[in-house]
Amino acid sequence: MALSMRWLWVAGLLLLGYLLYLLAPILTPFFAGIVLAYLFDPLVTRLTHWRIGRTVGTTLVFFGLSLLLVLAVLALVPAIVDQAVKLVRVVPALMARLQTQLVPMINEHLGMNLDLNLLTQLSMQHAQEIGSVIAKSARVVFGNGTGVVLALANALLIPVIGFYFLRDWPLMLERVRGLLPRSQEARWVGLAQESNTVMGGFLRGQLAVMLANGVTYSIGLTFAGLDTGIVIGMTAGMLSFVPYLGNIIGITMALIAMYIQTGEWTPLLWVLLVFGIGQTLESVVWQPRFVGERIGLHPVAVIFAVMAGGALFGFFGVLLALPVSAILVVLGRHALAQYRASDWYRDASNTPPLHSPPRDS
Repeated sequence: MALSMRWLWVAGLLLLGYLLYLLAPILTPFFAGIVLAYLFDPLVTRLTHWRIGRTVGTTLVFFGLSLLLVLAVLALVPAIVDQAVKLVRVVPALMARLQTQLVPMINEHLGMNLDLNLLTQLSMQHAQEIGSVIAKSARVVFGNGTGVVLALANALLIPVIGFYFLRDWPLMLERVRGLLPRSQEARWVGLAQESNTVMGGFLRGQLAVMLANGVTYSIGLTFAGLDTGIVIGMTAGMLSFVPYLGNIIGITMALIAMYIQTGEWTPLLWVLLVFGIGQTLESVVWQPRFVGERIGLHPVAVIFAVMAGGALFGFFGVLLALPVSAILVVLGRHALAQYRASDWYRDASNTPPLHSPPRDS
């Protein structure tokens, strides 16, 4: 009977996973709402301790978030747009420098006949064909505007769903707890509390690390004299949740932009110094302070988790990949402890090897 119940649970979990996979295109606002509720539930709970109702507290939190978002847009978006335009202009300037400086050196030393201007002319001649391919690809991706409408609907639904999730968060947790088997309630509640500690600490800590990296790189690159320092710095910081990705992209963009801006090699050393200081601060200060050892995933496992999350659930799958991995780490740790405590493991450890090594005579 117990064995059949276990297989029933396994079948139910597999069915649930398959349904989530099928419903992935419409789950984005719900995942985002859950993340909002999870992140800001402690703040709303603290407001309830001050005799503020949960509905009022949730409204205040969303009003505060909206106000911060509006202020950030008004303060940062003009500068970011201006720097983004400058960054786009870097590409033709880079092609011109390559044509006048690097290509002649390659042709002279390797006996080749490269001509970037010819490549540019060919690209212009085939621009109409390229545009047609892009248009066809866009129709495939968006399906006559359905994808765009769905994306806009998701963006509008996120705050609505997040509000209801945040308001009713304790009630939902209590209902889930009420569905647990009475004999297993303490065990599952303990696992949930440990997962909450690991995931909550990691999620909030990783967001803090990303913001700290973005601010550090932006300030450093701006002081180094890079006109697009804010855009490149924040991009590198927001991508730093994937090991090495933020640094690789940030350094590459900053080196190219700085060389195009100045035309000299010495300022590139300042760019490398900024990222060196930023990486040191991340390793010595930000990660130990905000994240610590809360998740314990190997960098390769982190990269796999992010790629798998993106392939299954898109952008928010990328964001949720590491928190979900943190929960899986906790569950895997307990499963491994149970395995090592099982009779099967102990019996296997006491079983002699099939082929005993010969004894020395």
